[in-house]
Amino acid sequence: MPYDGSVVSSIVNELQNKLLNGKIDKVYQPEKDELLIHIRSSGDNYKLLLSASSTYPRVHLTEESKSNSSVPPSFCMLLRKHLLGGRIVSVSQPQFERIIEIDIDSSDELGYGTQKTLVAEIMGRHSNIIFIDKTTGKIIDSIKRISFEISSVREILPGGNYEYPPSFGKADPTKATRESLIEGIMNNPGSIMAEKYLVSKFNGISPVLARDICMRAGIDSDADLKQCSSGHIEKFYNAFYKFQEAVRTSSFHPNIVYKDVKALDFSCFDLEIYKNFEKQKFESMSKAVERFYHEKDKKDRIKQKSGDMHKVISNRLERCYKKLEKLNGDLQEASDSEKYKLYGDLIISNIYYLQRGEEKARLQNYYSPEGEYIEIPLDIRLSPSENAQKYYKQYNKFKKAINKINIQLQENKQEIMYLEAQLDNLDKCTEELELEEIRTELAEQGYLKIRRRVKGRQTKKTSSPMRFISSTGFEIFVGKNNVQNDYLTLKLAVNQDIWLHTKDIPGSHVLIKTKGKDVDDTTLKEAANLAAYYSKGRMSSKVPVDYTIKKNVKKPNGAKPGMVIYENYNTIYITPEENVNLMKK
Repeated sequence: MPYDGSVVSSIVNELQNKLLNGKIDKVYQPEKDELLIHIRSSGDNYKLLLSASSTYPRVHLTEESKSNSSVPPSFCMLLRKHLLGGRIVSVSQPQFERIIEIDIDSSDELGYGTQKTLVAEIMGRHSNIIFIDKTTGKIIDSIKRISFEISSVREILPGGNYEYPPSFGKADPTKATRESLIEGIMNNPGSIMAEKYLVSKFNGISPVLARDICMRAGIDSDADLKQCSSGHIEKFYNAFYKFQEAVRTSSFHPNIVYKDVKALDFSCFDLEIYKNFEKQKFESMSKAVERFYHEKDKKDRIKQKSGDMHKVISNRLERCYKKLEKLNGDLQEASDSEKYKLYGDLIISNIYYLQRGEEKARLQNYYSPEGEYIEIPLDIRLSPSENAQKYYKQYNKFKKAINKINIQLQENKQEIMYLEAQLDNLDKCTEELELEEIRTELAEQGYLKIRRRVKGRQTKKTSSPMRFISSTGFEIFVGKNNVQNDYLTLKLAVNQDIWLHTKDIPGSHVLIKTKGKDVDDTTLKEAANLAAYYSKGRMSSKVPVDYTIKKNVKKPNGAKPGMVIYENYNTIYITPEENVNLMKK
């Protein structure tokens, strides 16, 4: 179920219980469309996240800490000016809409009391966070400024009057009566499906919630309400009334629904339509929403921030693939050089039988066991001796070219392997620091422009590789980029640790810390599975994974980051699985 009106209602109820009269201590803007507000209330510290993300808009309390820009955006500075030290006096949801209004009492520069409102509109790609003067109803600013050039429906700019988004005639479902519900059905022209009626008639009711109400009423979601019996209509209202009572009495049961161990949906109710699915219950709606969106939102933002690197690497790879095709063609052509030497030798052997001006010569190949005749093209402008020298020159030219082409082929293949590995590394990134490490490396290798560093003393941070515990208790480390890969292989590993990597496939360096013990087959297979899963071959079957002791792994001088060579290895074939029996630390 999306972040609908009932979820908003449960979040508002939670914020009312925890944040009323709370003091705003800090305001951050970690993303261009996101706020993080620190609040001290009743002796406890809370962090309130407000996101106007087009993909995952939401409002909830969070335990997550986020990195912030050294130079706060102007909207963040504006909020700090008006809200720091202010107290939250009200949290509300107008008309069961996907809107949360937070009223804050604060003081202006002269010490006079003022009241401001922070409005979070959670409406998909139209989501926004708007800062309003409560007294005048004027917009002070918003995290997304919307002019009439962007939207002809509603302008959101500083100085304008704040108006709610258009409701399109929808009503507050918590205020509907039995009579108004039935009247709405009867007065509707033509047929109307039960689910469609609830979604189109009332604010904040999602299709999932509408289907759940229909199921509890014992009618199909696509049933025509005008054709239903009075008994079915009564059951329909009773199911709707139970939903109203749950909202009025704040009888919420936050949960996440899982399908095949993956989060499918979340809700503030124990939905009947998910009765056969696995559910995880939570003590608060905020915890459920944060758990559901945390990884999804992070992956989405990581993907957005890595888009430019994806484009640069993909373009460079495309050029490398074209160059590889051309070099292979040149090599094939140069590989025919032996025939030119043969032509020259046969012409010299038969030079007294040939005359200037001949276009071709049919000569016996003395170097072939069969002694067959071959036809040799001749330049009519050259003498037989000059034709022979021409073929010898072509032979020597192509012979030298083969060496150069082979060197270029090797360099090109190494660059392709490196760039494909970087694309795979980008897909594995889960933290912005890991992205920055890749960005820095690409700049150092000449693929990106080097960013100007902010003046001042800066502490260099490095990301950490993934750490797992095998079924039998061995530590297994997995690198997610070349910085981590080099750290695992060149610093963390000791000679008797076991090192793994997919054979001739870009992927992570994987390390089993043996601590001098013999590694069992179960741990080896689990580590090989990790190497295969965190590689370009994760969607393949029977992926070859090489393994050896770290002593056999070397990094050649001048090799690119993450590139090593190894010897005396064994190979295990494995079909990657995401959910292996490992404990991630």
